[in-house]
Amino acid sequence: MPATPQQHRGLLPFLGLASGASVAAIYYNQPLLYEISRSFHSSSGRTGAVAVATQLGYAVGILLFVPLGDVAERRSLITWLFAAVAVAMLVAAAAPSLVMLAVASVVIGTTSAVTHVIVPIAPELVPPEQSGRAIGTVMTGLILGIILSRTAAGWLATLVGWRGVFVVAGVFTLLFVPLLRWRLPKLPPTHPVKYGEAVASLWRLTVEQPELRESAAVGFLCFAAFSSFWTNLAFLLSTPHYHMGAGAAGSFGVLGAAGALAASMAGRVADKRGARFVVLCGILLLSAAYVVMWAAGYWMAGLIVGVLVLDMGQQTMHIGNQTRIFSLVVGARSRLNTVYMIVFFLGGAAGSAASTMAWARWQWTGVCAISLIFLAAALVVHAMGARRRATTSSN
Repeated sequence: MPATPQQHRGLLPFLGLASGASVAAIYYNQPLLYEISRSFHSSSGRTGAVAVATQLGYAVGILLFVPLGDVAERRSLITWLFAAVAVAMLVAAAAPSLVMLAVASVVIGTTSAVTHVIVPIAPELVPPEQSGRAIGTVMTGLILGIILSRTAAGWLATLVGWRGVFVVAGVFTLLFVPLLRWRLPKLPPTHPVKYGEAVASLWRLTVEQPELRESAAVGFLCFAAFSSFWTNLAFLLSTPHYHMGAGAAGSFGVLGAAGALAASMAGRVADKRGARFVVLCGILLLSAAYVVMWAAGYWMAGLIVGVLVLDMGQQTMHIGNQTRIFSLVVGARSRLNTVYMIVFFLGGAAGSAASTMAWARWQWTGVCAISLIFLAAALVVHAMGARRRATTSSN
C-alpha cells in the first residue's frame, strides 16, 4: 500500500464504517417481516423465506467474491460491490410479489458479501500482536451497522412502509461508492494468486486446518441460534403479550450496542488470554441469554436482558473465531474468511428456517428450545477441539 503505517492505522475506523454500511443490507428486512407478511397476505413461515434467502445469498456471495480479496485490487472490488448492493435494494423496493422479493433478497445477500472483503484487511494494518484489537475495531463498526439497520428499518417502516425502507437504504449505500474511491488507497493482494487457484484452494485449506473447521462449525451453530431470535422477534412482538409493530422490533437493535462494546473488549482479551477462551465465553453468554428469554421472554424486562446478553455473546464468539482463523495462513486470510463465513451464514439460514417452523408450531418455546440445542452442539464441538489440541500438544 502507498500509505504509511500511521495512515494504515487511521483506516481502521473507516473500514469499520464501510463494513457497517455493507452488512446493514442483509438486516434491514428482519424487523419488517411482519409488515411484509401483511402486505403480501402470506404466513409467517412463507415470509421468513425472505430472511433465509438473504442469508443464503450472503453465503453464495462469500464463495464468489471474498476469494477475490487474495486475487484482485480490493478498492475497485469493494466499490463495484457497493454499487451492486444499492441497485439490488432498489429492485427489492419495487418487488411485485413475495417470490420476487425473495429473489431480490438473494442478490442483496450475494453482493453484501463485500463486508468480508473488507474485514481481512484489518490485520494487515497493524503488527501481529495487535491483530485482535484491529479486528475488534472493524467489527465494532460492523456491529453498529447491524444495530442501526434494524432500528432505522423498524421506525422508517412506520413512516414510509417497508418499500420506502429499501429505497432509503439503497440510496444511502450508493452514496458510499464515491466515498470509498476517495478514502481507500489501492489495496493489491498480499500474495496474489489466480482466481481459479484461490477457489480451488478453499477445500485444501479446510482439510489442512482443523482450527478452521472447528471455528466454522462453532460459528454455524452459534449464528443459527442468534438468527433464530432476530428472525422471530417481529412475530413475538405482534402477539397479544406485546401488541407491538416493526418500530418496536427495530428498536431492539439499539440494545446491540452491548455487542459493539463486547467486540472491542473481546479483541483485547483474545490478544491476552487467547482466542479459544474468548470463543467459550461467547457460547456460554449465548446460552445464558436463551435461558433468560425462555423463562421471561413474554415480559419486556426479561426480553431486554436476554437481548443484551445475546448480542454480547454472539460478538464475543465471532471475534474469537476470526482472531484465530486469521492467524493460520497469513497470505490466505480472504480465503480462510471465505470458508468460515460461508459456513457461518449457512448456519444463519438454517437457524432462520428451523426457528420459523418452530414458531409456527410451538411459538416462543419452540424458538428457545431449538436455539439451545444449537448452542449445546457448539459446546460439544468446542470441547472436542480442546481435546484435540491437548492430544496434539502431548504428542
